[in-house]
Amino acid sequence: MERYRQYQPLAVSDFEVAEWHHPVHNHNHYELIYIKKGKGAHVVNQVSHPYRAGNVFLLGPEDGHYFEIKTLTRFVYLKFNDPYLYKQLNGASDSLQKLEYLIKSRETHAGGFNLEPEDQHTVDQLFNVLISLKNNITHNEQLIWLQLLTLAGVLQRNMPELRPVENRSRDMQAVFCYLHKYIYTPEKLRASAIAANFNTTADYIGPYFKRNAGVTLRDYIRDYRRVLINQRIASGLYSLKEIAAEFGLTDESHVKKIVTPALAH
Repeated sequence: MERYRQYQPLAVSDFEVAEWHHPVHNHNHYELIYIKKGKGAHVVNQVSHPYRAGNVFLLGPEDGHYFEIKTLTRFVYLKFNDPYLYKQLNGASDSLQKLEYLIKSRETHAGGFNLEPEDQHTVDQLFNVLISLKNNITHNEQLIWLQLLTLAGVLQRNMPELRPVENRSRDMQAVFCYLHKYIYTPEKLRASAIAANFNTTADYIGPYFKRNAGVTLRDYIRDYRRVLINQRIASGLYSLKEIAAEFGLTDESHVKKIVTPALAH
């Protein structure tokens, strides 16, 4: 499988084709792909998903994919690398969390996002803005980043696993999505809170998770939080005090207990 590499932190492309000319490939970056017009199939990790105008797909670095085009299709790509996620932008913390959630949970939405009509219109307009900014990425970098964060917020609120539903199924996909969403809110990560969300008991949710995930609920939460915190520390853009506040931790010493020793200094 070919691997496409992108070295700039951000890129936008807009093109229209009747035939797909790329081999099966993966990337060293993330891709938000918008179908402006056309229909066909998007094959992601050997699974075929139909596409039509208005669909949005999110791919990660290891996702192999290609398109089978049935009618002339216009694609809009927004590509971004990991370091770009931690670029400092005032007031962007909540939006950054939404983007992190989308990235972590993307495998549960390989078939694209099912958008409400009003949000579908909003997403189309956001990609129109991206198209208008694509000819001078360097000059428009901050504006493009803002569109990405806004897209993350719109896409996240259309995820069915985050909508309140009575008698919700206790499948693992929903449990993982819950953990990824609330990793910044310690009180929502207590076994009692997780169990209440899935209409079960605290005594049940822990063994259920361990049985299906092969790791304890506490260890999974600890390890995932550590990954996110280490990424922020490695960026050099966040103080330990800021990280503690974002993740609802007591103080800087609490952050140091969570991260790996090499990054705590």
